Amino acid sequence: MASSFLTRGAVWALALAGMIASAGCGYTTKSTLDEKYQSIYVAAFKNVSKQYDLQAPLTNAVTRKFITDGRLQVVSAGEADLLLEGVINDYRVKGITYDEEDEVTQFLCVVLASARLTDRATGKVVWEEKVMAGETSFYTRAAGQSSDRLRGNAEAFLPSVRSFASEEENRGASEALEQLASDIFYRTVEPW
Repeated sequence: MASSFLTRGAVWALALAGMIASAGCGYTTKSTLDEKYQSIYVAAFKNVSKQYDLQAPLTNAVTRKFITDGRLQVVSAGEADLLLEGVINDYRVKGITYDEEDEVTQFLCVVLASARLTDRATGKVVWEEKVMAGETSFYTRAAGQSSDRLRGNAEAFLPSVRSFASEEENRGASEALEQLASDIFYRTVEPW
C-alpha cells in the first residue's frame, strides 16, 4: 500500500512539475505590442506646468528611446501607425533631508504627466495614462553629493534642462524626465 501511494505521489509530482514547466514564467524578450504596428510619431509634449524648458527634453528623450530600441520606427505624423501624445501637468520639488541649521540638503523632484497612444488609422486609443510620474532626488551644492541615479549614463543620455537656478536642480529635473520617458516608452512597447 505504501509503495502504491508513493508511486501515485510521484506521478502527481511529475505531472505538476510538467504543468509548471510548460506554463513557463511568462518572460519573453519579444515585444507584446501588436505586430501590425511598425511606426510611431511622437508629438511634442505640451507643458501646462508652471516650469519652463521641460517639454523639449521630454519629447527628445522619448523619441531617442524609440530610435535606440528600433522596434518602432520614428516617422512623421502622416506615415505613422501610432501617435503618441502627452502633457506635462506639474513639476514639484520638496525638501526631504535637512542639516543641523534646518537647510535643505536633499530634494525630491517629481514631474507629473499624462500620455496617450492612438492607432492613427482607426483613432482607437491603444493606451492612456492620466497620471505618470518621473522622479529623482538631488543634493544641494552644500551637501557635495550627486544623485547620479543613471549610473554613468547621465552625460550621454540626459536631456538638457537649463531653466533652474542651480545645476543640481537642472540635473534632477533631467533625471526625472529621463525616468518618465522610460515609463512612457515601456508602456508603449510592453502594453500588458
